[in-house]
Amino acid sequence: MIDPKIDLSHIDELARRLSDLVPPGLRESRAELQQAFKGALQSGLSRLDLVTREEFDVQRAVLLRTREKLEALERAVAGLEGRRDAPPSTTN
Repeated sequence: MIDPKIDLSHIDELARRLSDLVPPGLRESRAELQQAFKGALQSGLSRLDLVTREEFDVQRAVLLRTREKLEALERAVAGLEGRRDAPPSTTN
């Protein structure tokens, strides 16, 4: 079953447009064809591993924060390594 958060109006519109492309001789069963197109589109979309825009934006923000933390840790490690590798200071 398709995720209820997905806007079905786009699927309805696409199914309507597909049924409009049917040759005039077959238009008697236009409503049936439109329902068949809609069912096929929903079935195809339900097999895809889709996320909502909101879920995508949340994960993007988490990734950006993680990247910032990683960069800060890399700088800290580089600083510690620099102190470790520096010649000992002589205080006389």
